[in-house]
Amino acid sequence: MDKDIQSALKVLQQGGTILYPTDTIWGIGCDATNEKAVERVYEIKKSGDKEGMLVLLDSLDRLERYAEVPDIAGELIEAAVNSLTIIYPGARNLASSLFGGDGSVGIRIVKDNFCKKLIQQYKRPVVSTSANISGTPAPRTYAEISKEIINSVDYVVSYRQDDLTKAKPSGIIKLGLNGEVRVIRE
Repeated sequence: MDKDIQSALKVLQQGGTILYPTDTIWGIGCDATNEKAVERVYEIKKSGDKEGMLVLLDSLDRLERYAEVPDIAGELIEAAVNSLTIIYPGARNLASSLFGGDGSVGIRIVKDNFCKKLIQQYKRPVVSTSANISGTPAPRTYAEISKEIINSVDYVVSYRQDDLTKAKPSGIIKLGLNGEVRVIRE
């Protein structure tokens, strides 16, 4: 795992893209603050409509640097049994192409060891989007990822490639500044 983290860090620092296991499904990632790297991920996914990509962080402490955080957010994150992505208002300090039309951004605080170590050592948020071409099913194991995706990224993490557990995407909720909560995906 540590060798993969070091190799992924080098690629991220150079503005490259990675294919990596997240706390949910395998994802395509890059530096979430690097506009060119984010655009490259959209190209890999063949996503002309700039569908939303989310951002992974390693701790709740860093969240306010990247979005407006309603008071209820911490409680929801702590109470979540499964992985939870929250769409926050007031996105900032990230590549602007990650922002929703309303200025929001989806962020997930990871509990997974690999992702947590990667982000802690990188000291920046990392993009995560499903490892598939837009409009095709999201792969639930590494074996389901298309060769086209694998060949398009700059680095493919070896860690957990042999894990056959069928992963599922995170739940998604959207928070408003006044504490409004809207469930997007359970």
